[in-house]
Amino acid sequence: MALKLNQSEFEIQRDSQKCITCEVCVGQCSNDVHEYDADDGVVYSDSMNCVGCHRCETLCPTGAIKIKKRDAEFKENYNWSADHLKNIYRQADSGGVILTGMGSDKPHTVYWDHILFNAAQVTNPSIDPLREPMEIKTFIGRKPDKIEIEKINLPPQLELSTPIMFSAMSYGSISFNACKSLAGAASAFGTFYNTGEGGLHRDLYKFASNTIVQVASGRFGVDKEYLSKAAAIEIKIGQGAKPGIGGHLPGEKVTGDISRTRMIPEGTDAISPAPHHDIYSIEDLSQLIYALKEATDYEKPVGVKVSAVHNIAPIASGIVRAGADFVSIDGFRGGTGAAPQVIRDNVGIPIELALTSVDMRLREEGIRHKASIIVGGSIRSSSDVIKAIALGADAVYIGTAALIAMGCHLCQKCYTGKCNWGIATQDPYLTKRLNPEIGTRRLIGLLRAWSLEIKEMLGGVGINAIESLRANREHLRGVNLSEKELAILGIKHAGEAW
Repeated sequence: MALKLNQSEFEIQRDSQKCITCEVCVGQCSNDVHEYDADDGVVYSDSMNCVGCHRCETLCPTGAIKIKKRDAEFKENYNWSADHLKNIYRQADSGGVILTGMGSDKPHTVYWDHILFNAAQVTNPSIDPLREPMEIKTFIGRKPDKIEIEKINLPPQLELSTPIMFSAMSYGSISFNACKSLAGAASAFGTFYNTGEGGLHRDLYKFASNTIVQVASGRFGVDKEYLSKAAAIEIKIGQGAKPGIGGHLPGEKVTGDISRTRMIPEGTDAISPAPHHDIYSIEDLSQLIYALKEATDYEKPVGVKVSAVHNIAPIASGIVRAGADFVSIDGFRGGTGAAPQVIRDNVGIPIELALTSVDMRLREEGIRHKASIIVGGSIRSSSDVIKAIALGADAVYIGTAALIAMGCHLCQKCYTGKCNWGIATQDPYLTKRLNPEIGTRRLIGLLRAWSLEIKEMLGGVGINAIESLRANREHLRGVNLSEKELAILGIKHAGEAW
């Protein structure tokens, strides 16, 4: 008998008094957790297969199912945590790398939660956004060194109705219905979504004016037509959840539609190399930036996406000097469809620290106006958005928050392709569970709610335009942070006056 040391991560509790054996849970679970026994007239559940997506619990008509986290009671040891033991058991069984999805869930400091926003009082009255105009429109792109009143000739800009965009998620890592929901919401609300590195499906061409396309190391789906069907182009160098490594979409996910979109044979693995094999210096990067600008007649902003790493400030400086119109920085809590757990949890730095470092460096060098800064990596709420702008961002990317709005329950098993909510899957039966019209409507609802809250917070601080808040760190104060952390963030401790 083989020795099995792994235990279930979740426990399924079924109330036999409430269960009517309707088999909804059986049909809804793609992980073969529930099974109906016709002889006994009972539904049995195998907790070992449960990933904690809560689909069965949500749809159970009588509320008979509860999914509970099952924490194995190991002997207490502060050095050898339960997670360390479980991972060793898993790797001893499999002999492979432990994969995971979404961003890091480790209890590192979340700096957003240690930053407090200012509020207007007697000498600087607040503004009521319900009665007075409030401007949250944002422009992404290079700004001129000076503006001549007689003639204003701006480089190409992206005009956002709100400082929030949907971050890069490729067709293949998420379903077509999820991609269509993101594109539809961006178009309807006047912002942008990012295709990720998986190419652009032809049915999404109609959203071209709200599309940012990526040019990644694999160059999947990249051709002249692809570049023409975009409002902006982003060169992907790194990703917050897995800095320094490439990507891999397994062949079983490369269906006919995905193979045509990515321009690779059906059923073959789509492997993105860790580096771009034509970029080994800032000069090489500059050559690609201007090649893309030339290919699009200098009509579209071209930016570069990098991971938040220790040397991010000089890296960003080099990117701006290479000619990028915007720099996208992805923090180590940024989401992903699949990444080695050891990379996701141990590589990179928080986006809050990276953002301030970059903004300060670009201002010190007198080149901040030459590129916009976009940040992502666990933007969870409107307060995170407005704090990011006060720290120096022009706009933010949201990915995980957008998926949650469409129904994601953060089970972190995206890489299995068995997403019960129809998001991170290519299974034709499962993808139908996400109605793109409903997905679009829910994403618009999220953007509208956050935008209203941003206006409320701006009004509360006595500012009527988001441009006036950008890098205005005097409106922020820190709590429970060290002197070094406050210095890096460029903010004072709570209780310190101007």
